[in-house]
Amino acid sequence: MDEKRFVVALFGLAVAIVSGYVAYRFVAPLTVGVFLYYSTRRFYHRLERFRLPARIRAVVSLSVIGVPLIGLVSYTLVLLILEARRFIEEYPVADTIGAENSVIADLAELSNPTMDELLAAYRSGQFDPLIDLVSEQASLLASTLSGLALNLIITVIVTYYLLIDGSRFHDWLLRFDDDAIVREYLETADAELEAVLYGNLLNVIAISIIAVVTYLGYNAVAPAAVEIPYPTLAGALTGVASLIPVIGMKIVYIPIAAAMSIPIALDGEISLLAYVAGFLAVAVVVVDTIPDIVLRPYFSGETTHVGLLMLAYIFGPVVFGFHGLFLAPIILVLALTFADTALLRLLGADPDPGPEVPESQRRIDEF
Repeated sequence: MDEKRFVVALFGLAVAIVSGYVAYRFVAPLTVGVFLYYSTRRFYHRLERFRLPARIRAVVSLSVIGVPLIGLVSYTLVLLILEARRFIEEYPVADTIGAENSVIADLAELSNPTMDELLAAYRSGQFDPLIDLVSEQASLLASTLSGLALNLIITVIVTYYLLIDGSRFHDWLLRFDDDAIVREYLETADAELEAVLYGNLLNVIAISIIAVVTYLGYNAVAPAAVEIPYPTLAGALTGVASLIPVIGMKIVYIPIAAAMSIPIALDGEISLLAYVAGFLAVAVVVVDTIPDIVLRPYFSGETTHVGLLMLAYIFGPVVFGFHGLFLAPIILVLALTFADTALLRLLGADPDPGPEVPESQRRIDEF
């Protein structure tokens, strides 16, 4: 009997090692999938009032997060391409880099290309440098795109089935309960993870709204020369950037201020820099500082310390890479919840019974 148990345990250990290795290789999409699951689970359950099937509710919940995010990224890329083309047309980029036969120099000649002009340029060999450049980087480009597509598919599948079968996985884990320790730990950790990660989503939405209103308000009073380009897009990107620790929203509004300052400085309109300085002051105070002080404590969970959570956001990307932005808060919540619940019982200490009930107060079983 002991030999059979040893063989089964050895086989289970081998399966656990292989499963852990696979999870390690795809830790980034799995982590983002867990983040999206807890971010959308509350909305998923609220859709039950409409008596929708679970699969439809899962698709709707993912669409609420995924479709706007994909649209935002796509819109940003299109604007970057259009702005780059406009920049090449207005400024002597090819002359500045000093490459008469460069790709930019060839493309700059096609300011408003038609199909006939494109075909003629291709036949004359004008696109040969660009074709050679793409051919040289084809393997890297294909590897990058395929990796992004694979990670995206894994993230969507993990989130989708966690929404549908998360309760089954929860019940399976409770089969290993021991004196209610596992149940208490899992339920507490589950509730705190939802509070923290759902709070991240609310924080992004709130900051996006504040930034859009602030940028539109600035454009209403600023001269045309120092207006914020695409204020709605800039505000949405500011909200998304709030997830990044330390620098956060600064990677959006500081480049915006620089983009507004350079043209007016080159034109000699130094007096307009006062509007740019005012924009920076408003962005730092209204968009960055006040929401971080007022909103973040409300969106940081029920028991997790705000300072520890901020440190997790800082150390996570440094230790684990970009996905550490989502993984570190999860690890922090699991560790703190374990210390508050299971560890006390394992060490033989009694859990906190809560506030004492006055002797004069009647209990419900007395009625």
